[in-house]
Amino acid sequence: MIRTPYPLEADLGMGWYVTDTPGTGGVLRATPEDFQVEEVPLDAPADEGPYLICRLTKRNWEHQHAMKSIASAMGISHRRIAWAGTKDKNAVTTQYISIYGVDEETVAGVHLKEIELEPVGRSQHQLALGGLTGNRFSITVRGCTGPDLRATVEACTAAAAAGFPNYFGLQRFGVVRPVTHLVGREILRGDYRAAVETYVGLAFPDESPEVQETRRTFLETGEPGPAIAALPNHLGFEKAVLSGLAGAPGDYAAALKNLPPKLLSMFVSAYQSWLFNRVLSMRLADGTDLDDPLPGERLLFANGREDTVTEKNKRIVSVHMKRGRCAVALFMPGSEPRESVGRDDERMIALLDEDGITAEDFARAADFVGLRYKGTLRPIAVRADVTAEVVGQDVGLAFSLPPGHYATTVCREFMKADPHAMI
Repeated sequence: MIRTPYPLEADLGMGWYVTDTPGTGGVLRATPEDFQVEEVPLDAPADEGPYLICRLTKRNWEHQHAMKSIASAMGISHRRIAWAGTKDKNAVTTQYISIYGVDEETVAGVHLKEIELEPVGRSQHQLALGGLTGNRFSITVRGCTGPDLRATVEACTAAAAAGFPNYFGLQRFGVVRPVTHLVGREILRGDYRAAVETYVGLAFPDESPEVQETRRTFLETGEPGPAIAALPNHLGFEKAVLSGLAGAPGDYAAALKNLPPKLLSMFVSAYQSWLFNRVLSMRLADGTDLDDPLPGERLLFANGREDTVTEKNKRIVSVHMKRGRCAVALFMPGSEPRESVGRDDERMIALLDEDGITAEDFARAADFVGLRYKGTLRPIAVRADVTAEVVGQDVGLAFSLPPGHYATTVCREFMKADPHAMI
């Protein structure tokens, strides 16, 4: 294993690589076409129902912005659009969305640059997050500088089949400003003012100097008006929060609720993701292999059944893991208290105690954002059958992943590059 040399990854809990190769280096998204994603739907659409199912292909569109633009073009609320998975901006992505109460003619009238919207059927139910079979990726890493590219790619391709750390990638926390988990922590604490100040006021060096200065000024003064005027239009969500604050001074909770519900809910989810990454890195720091089940660890089976590793069942668990029947998993905490069963649970509880967050806080946050956070298990390893090709200084990777797994988590093991080269 190799410890990451990048402070940003360390801050987000992505502390280790499990491969010992030097890395290919290179740039992951020289153009959007270098990162192509195709969603594999869970169910085929039907012929009837109030929800129109559409295949959406977009190039270089931020997900929430695309949905709001599509809704605006149809003259409807963006809350009538739902999806099974959130896709990256700097990419060419194909996915499915459901739109309530519209017909094919309305969709045909949507004309947005680099967006294609094709009706494919109807459904009695809207799409829900996670309601997909998985995603297929076709990725090109350009300008690789690492030594002996072919040997590196071969080694990492073999290792991918065994499993990489199933980290939540940089996109989960914000690409230019990785703050979503910090906002989520403040929401869980019930400190809505701190949540607003973090979301709007925390500046990062990858932003323009003007935007950084506007954020700092807002932190110092607390005045929303000048920030609304100064922030560029592409920061529409920050402006929406500020507009809410201008309309109801001091009501930071109401200001946050000016955000789309799905975006608001992602803050708390990002905090859970941050905890997962940190505990997984602690496990790796112990020198424990991803495929080595330890007594007291949780197990997640392919059919959704849960169990716990014991000294008595450890051998048979190892057999089941090799056959793909189950995986070691970490419990991501939520509103439903669970008994601590092992070292990883103890670490998770210690991190929550450090932040002063309880199960009751998750329940309160669920009421605030409108999404339940019961807690869930997530496998510690992501496995991928990667097809790789080296052409000159470029590396092509093709693979599929289950829902909620990050292609950049696979790519970072190959590249071992600064995370900014992967956004």
